[in-house]
Amino acid sequence: MTTRKSLPEPTHFVPYTQEIEREMLDVIGVSTFDELLEGIPTNLKNGSFSLDSSKSELQVTRDLTNLSKKNLTGEELISFVGGGAYDHFIPEAVSALTSRSEFATSYTPYQAEVSQGTLQSIFEFQTMICDITGMEVTNASLYDGASAVAEACLLANRVNNASVVLLSEGLFDDYIRVTNTYLQNSHIDVEIIPAKNGFLDFNWLKDRLNDNVSAVVIQSPNRFGLIESGHEVGKLISEYPTLFVVSGNPLSYGLFASPGEWDADIYAGEGQVFGTPVSFGGPYLGLFSGKMKYVRKMPGRLVASAKDVDGKPGFVLALQTREQHIRREKATSNICTNQGLVALAAAIYLSLMGKEGFKKVANLCFNKAHYLANEISNLSGFHLQFGERFFNEFVVKCPVDAQKILEDGLKQGILAGTILKDDPKFLRIAVTEKSVKEDMDQFITFLKGYSR
Repeated sequence: MTTRKSLPEPTHFVPYTQEIEREMLDVIGVSTFDELLEGIPTNLKNGSFSLDSSKSELQVTRDLTNLSKKNLTGEELISFVGGGAYDHFIPEAVSALTSRSEFATSYTPYQAEVSQGTLQSIFEFQTMICDITGMEVTNASLYDGASAVAEACLLANRVNNASVVLLSEGLFDDYIRVTNTYLQNSHIDVEIIPAKNGFLDFNWLKDRLNDNVSAVVIQSPNRFGLIESGHEVGKLISEYPTLFVVSGNPLSYGLFASPGEWDADIYAGEGQVFGTPVSFGGPYLGLFSGKMKYVRKMPGRLVASAKDVDGKPGFVLALQTREQHIRREKATSNICTNQGLVALAAAIYLSLMGKEGFKKVANLCFNKAHYLANEISNLSGFHLQFGERFFNEFVVKCPVDAQKILEDGLKQGILAGTILKDDPKFLRIAVTEKSVKEDMDQFITFLKGYSR
């Protein structure tokens, strides 16, 4: 008879010291870890959320379901929130198809010969993004728009080895912060191109440009919702070895000039508008397109069509510049996973929309936004801060602090917009095709209460 030996006590690995913890708390701005958790109600800490042990699983499920009904969902609120994530209508076919097991459970197509369906969907996604952005080649997607912009700056440095990146003040704040994080331990310096009346300060850029500028990054529509003069920026940059990087809401290219028409070198943007719900900020989809001459310096992977020895068509991973595919020193990035399922949702959404549907959605967003902006600007005390050259998002200067409008609006079931750091009275309002006239008129009536 054999006896089972007792297992040794598990060893615990603590990945940081007290000194490291102290440094992290100092950066965050709190004195203790408990202080970091002060926002959590006391009765919910330390597992004190008690469930009656005498209840059955069925009873507990019912209790938790009733508790969850106290949450507010996007469908119960009138939303004018934007700032990089927009509440668009998503056809049911998108979730129905992406939830199929062959899609939802698939992983990175390391073995291309048994991943033809996944590769085909990625190839079609790449093709559609090329059509939208006017660029020559698109990769298999990245994490999100912010990391895509940062990767574009790294690509520019690989091309020209210059040491300064100029980021427009019109970029979303998180895009600038993420890019700074990516570049903070590199030899690349980041400078901000100031905004003038909401638009990129062209004269400042003209005076600052030289051969040591690796990339100029602008966003259009920018964080104020405005359409920049990309043609002029592109012509100016073309006189230097500097790369021209454009970001911005890709849906706007259904109405306005695309980055390719501006002769941009790289487009780096956010694809959430194509079939992905707002979802508290993720997961989202980084779009990355460029000129063909930069294809071997692009991050991530690229799917291509090919033929086998018998002449049969198929799909292959043509370029795989991630560290697990090639030698680390040759990798363009090691944090650039493609959001495969989100990219698939985008491909399905765009297939359902088609070219005409794509343009129609863009037109609806534009027309509805301009209707709302015009009505709000007619209210006493409200001012359309940067004019009417916007797509679906605009900034209003309010007679009171925007924070008060947000707080009061939430009590009435209205998400009134987002606040900008530039002025406490600036309210950024976003409109999509889901914004019906009744909701917009209700919002206008609500804002009348602040007229002066």
